Amino acid sequence: MEFFESDPGDPFVVYALATEYNNLNDIEKAFHYYHILLSDHPDYVGTYYHLGKLYEKEQQKDKAIETYRTGMLVARNKRDNHAFSELQGAYNGAMGLDYEDD
Repeated sequence: MEFFESDPGDPFVVYALATEYNNLNDIEKAFHYYHILLSDHPDYVGTYYHLGKLYEKEQQKDKAIETYRTGMLVARNKRDNHAFSELQGAYNGAMGLDYEDD
């Protein structure tokens, strides 16, 4: 929290707080910091995967799917193929489109 107070404009600090609260199962605070990232740093690609997973965990599948979809657009615009691939896999899973390798 000290880092956030000294530099609230650093997206990595906000992301770290959101992730830490998520790990502690403090869902309300995790959502709070993920939403700060969405509003203040919408191009911070890492937000979308973890926020989507949190929505899934909280039985909010539609919000998860929309979060993954938005994240894929952000990742594509940033030419971040790794993030795009992870988001696409999460999106496919949420949509029930998991493909097993035979």
